[in-house]
Amino acid sequence: MKSKMQLQEELKSSGTAYLMYWFLACHYGYLGKWGIQLLFWCTLGGCGMWALVDIFRIGGLVKRYNHKIYAQIEEVEEAKEQRNLERLAALR
Repeated sequence: MKSKMQLQEELKSSGTAYLMYWFLACHYGYLGKWGIQLLFWCTLGGCGMWALVDIFRIGGLVKRYNHKIYAQIEEVEEAKEQRNLERLAALR
């Protein structure tokens, strides 16, 4: 299981995603979705339509990606709290 610090390093920024979109058209790759990224490139952004829609979707894509990371961080914190409670119980 990854540590809280490692998970926090995996969080993505909407600003960086937009920069990746405008300069490299690599926003899906930034979010680790390389299969979709290759499809995006091969279709030239769905002949521009997919690319146009993505301008409005990038923020939500990053939020969804980060939500998964936050859920994992919460699991790590709960596991740590559970271990601490077990240690306290063992000391009594």
